Amino acid sequence: MKVLIIEDERPAYQKLKRLLEDIDSNIEIVNVLKSVEQAINWFLQNPVPDLIFMDIQLEDGICFEIFEKCTIKTPVIFITAFDEYTLKAFKVNSVDYLLKPIVFEELKNAIEKFSEFHRQNTNITKLESVINQLHIKTKERFLIKIGEHYKSVQTNNINCFFIKERCNFIFVNTGKSYPVEYSLDKIEQLIDSGLFFRVNRNFIVNFSAILDIIAYSSSRLKIILNSWNEKDEILVSRERVSDFKKWIDR
Repeated sequence: MKVLIIEDERPAYQKLKRLLEDIDSNIEIVNVLKSVEQAINWFLQNPVPDLIFMDIQLEDGICFEIFEKCTIKTPVIFITAFDEYTLKAFKVNSVDYLLKPIVFEELKNAIEKFSEFHRQNTNITKLESVINQLHIKTKERFLIKIGEHYKSVQTNNINCFFIKERCNFIFVNTGKSYPVEYSLDKIEQLIDSGLFFRVNRNFIVNFSAILDIIAYSSSRLKIILNSWNEKDEILVSRERVSDFKKWIDR
């Protein structure tokens, strides 16, 4: 069986390769690709493998961009860090997912599921159904209440989401803040990760609202945000600096 891996995290794909070898020595890994661009170029020039392991979030975008550029009729086992509740909607027939970190038994079950898929020659429309379900819908608007009135705010117009005195707020590009019912953890799941980044426990910032990034003490970064008029400084926490730089530089 010829297998293609599309995964940008070196420890993740090294572990996957090792586990696949333990499960079946006849599995041949034809290549490991790390980005949407690499995958598109590879599919245009190479014969399709028997099975693809594909991370959802790659270093230069979301894996579904590959399907928009290439016709792929090979079964896919998706690799993701999304929570189990969300993933319940993704499991359809013979296509499976692996939740990071990859577990041996789950990988083995996924391979067995693929083998059954292959034997039954299941119609490819079932795979296309999974792909359609996996397109993650990001929230376009947030409903806020102002006194007795309600207002809808476009997500693109939100400069940041933040926590203050245990309450959650949105800060819009007009310089005003409004309370919002969602927690920051929930908001992080609903918004476009290409546009927004959670810099610390209390702030999620919009890339388009960043005016300046300044080196700060203890290997942290300070964010200067458009129209920000609160006293609180917006700092990228030490443990998120590396990921933040990758997000900025994508």
